[in-house]
Amino acid sequence: MHFSVARRVTFAVMLGLGVRAVAAHAQVTISGLSFANFAYQLKTDSTLFPAANANNFDVTRAYITASAKFADGIGARITADIDGRKAASNQQTYRLKYAYVTWQPNGKGPLTYKIGEIHTPWIDWEENLNDYRFQGTMPMERAGFLSSSDFGAGVDGMWNYEQVNLQFGIYNGENYNNAPGDNRKDFEARVSVRLAKTDMAGKSGGVRASAFADIGAATGGGSRQRLIGMLSYKSKMLTLAGEIGITQDSTNATHPKQKGQVLAAYGVLNIPHSKVSLLGRVDIVDPNTDSTGTALNTAGNTAVNKQTRLIAGLGYTVSPNFRFMVDLDLNSLENGATNAFDKSRQTLYFHTEFKF
Repeated sequence: MHFSVARRVTFAVMLGLGVRAVAAHAQVTISGLSFANFAYQLKTDSTLFPAANANNFDVTRAYITASAKFADGIGARITADIDGRKAASNQQTYRLKYAYVTWQPNGKGPLTYKIGEIHTPWIDWEENLNDYRFQGTMPMERAGFLSSSDFGAGVDGMWNYEQVNLQFGIYNGENYNNAPGDNRKDFEARVSVRLAKTDMAGKSGGVRASAFADIGAATGGGSRQRLIGMLSYKSKMLTLAGEIGITQDSTNATHPKQKGQVLAAYGVLNIPHSKVSLLGRVDIVDPNTDSTGTALNTAGNTAVNKQTRLIAGLGYTVSPNFRFMVDLDLNSLENGATNAFDKSRQTLYFHTEFKF
């Protein structure tokens, strides 16, 4: 079918009027966020020929977000996630990270309901506390036990000016970057209680006790459980946090659960009257606390190496739109490394964050 010029013009005008009509009833914002870095391996990699210190520029993530607020407490968000690390096809991976609608009855009140591809309760909250996502993912996500997004429905709640902050939901459990599973679902919930005030408001400010639980079943009948406890302090100058995560997993219903543990602590010091900040962090990850070997254990699960990661960095805020930091990321494996380079991976990073 061919359209005349007049019909094309009429269609364009009608489309434009429709877009303007929607915009007139909504507050729509477009934002972007990107993480770019340069990584230099401090140790020689014997797998390279000739052996050398591997180094590369990279864009680890780029996000484009469209958010809208409508009347009657309705909101919506769509976020595109472009993974800078190339896939097997030698192309960047494009995924949908968030796509959901929210409803806050009468536009006010303590509860907000949402459905779609939504935030999971723990990771987004901890990123708000840590505020240095561009250095790397949070401890439980970096260890592979949690994701920041999944398909499901949930509720966000807050009372007494964020003294109590709550989030819970029902999720597929396979995370946003995998295909949906079977009929089994995960229940996830987090609660954070402010025990004392500081000069930092919001859902992560003050002295807080926080807890998280993920109770679910993996596709095929296996078990998936995560428990986290955290004590944190956040003011405009200083952030301190310590957390413990306990995990239990099984590949199917007949295998006993493989127990894991994540211990993490971090701190951020914003030096007064300057744009400089200091970051320190340690993660100790043991995916199988019942074994230190690399072979299959009696439960039929693979024992994965225990890892200890130390991070120390110096950050600088050029403007609200651009930050960078120089940091050392030292990761060591307890067993089973294929070579000395993999066993103790020592990386010097130049990380950047740009947003609009």
